[in-house]
Amino acid sequence: MYDIETFDLTKKFGDIIAVNSVNLKIREGEIFGLLGPNGAGKSTLVRLLCGLLRPTSGSANVGGFSITKEPEKVKRIIGYMSQRFGLYDDLTVEENISFYAGIYLNDKKLAQKRTEEIIEQLSFEKYRKTLAMHLSGGWRQRLSFATAIVHEPKIVFLDEPTSGVDPVSRRQFWELVYDLSAKGKTVLVTTHYMDEAERCNRIAFILNGKIMAVDSPSEIKKKYMGGEVISIIPEDLMTSYAVLSSLDFVQDIGIFGDSIHIVVENADEKISEISEFLKKKNLNFLKIEKIQPSIEDVFVSLTKSRNAGSS
Repeated sequence: MYDIETFDLTKKFGDIIAVNSVNLKIREGEIFGLLGPNGAGKSTLVRLLCGLLRPTSGSANVGGFSITKEPEKVKRIIGYMSQRFGLYDDLTVEENISFYAGIYLNDKKLAQKRTEEIIEQLSFEKYRKTLAMHLSGGWRQRLSFATAIVHEPKIVFLDEPTSGVDPVSRRQFWELVYDLSAKGKTVLVTTHYMDEAERCNRIAFILNGKIMAVDSPSEIKKKYMGGEVISIIPEDLMTSYAVLSSLDFVQDIGIFGDSIHIVVENADEKISEISEFLKKKNLNFLKIEKIQPSIEDVFVSLTKSRNAGSS
């Protein structure tokens, strides 16, 4: 059964097509990642699915309800965490959670009960009376998450939830997402952090409002990587990059930290050739090896091929 289905969903702002004929089916209980660079259409798509924007054309069902015909019913069964966290800085942690519980839940006693449960569940007890403005980035993120799930929604939308927080907070946040999924909740999370794709059951790449690929992270790597990847850790990073870029068999090349990733047709054959080439150029390297492509490798390769095809 699908909790989210879209049918040629499109949103235009004047001449700009922010979401372009998107067709997705997201299963009940799935953690689904929507990946793409800034301005790709991720947030617009989420706001469409939350019933916050009306589509220009096409349609979608969320939790079995139409986003155009039954937007209020959609809003009752979803939780939405926006990029800006949507907190009231002059309210305490407890007051923020209680406020959102009161909005979503008609029963005052139930709202109070859920507020206490969330405070305990997300370890907010020592920050209960702390103003939201005085929380660190990681705790503000956690509080925003709390306000999005206090009413126990069936489907949760997380829009760039880990943007601007430290790596430890990012990891802790994903543990909260896993807890949601374990309870049977459906989670759609948008991100431009490619490494976070590995944490999702399935992912979709979006670029210029269009979905380029949808599958599990492992299948995405198999299906959409145009070649094999060689990783090189050179002593002189930039000079090696410039020299290696000139090789005619190099399909793609990029810098990843202190290493260079090269996409070629047959990595096993090309490793020795690249090694000899660098030695002739008097460029030393610490390591050269064939590696499994990362999600970022695949996304860059797919983006370049699509851009080349449209030019």
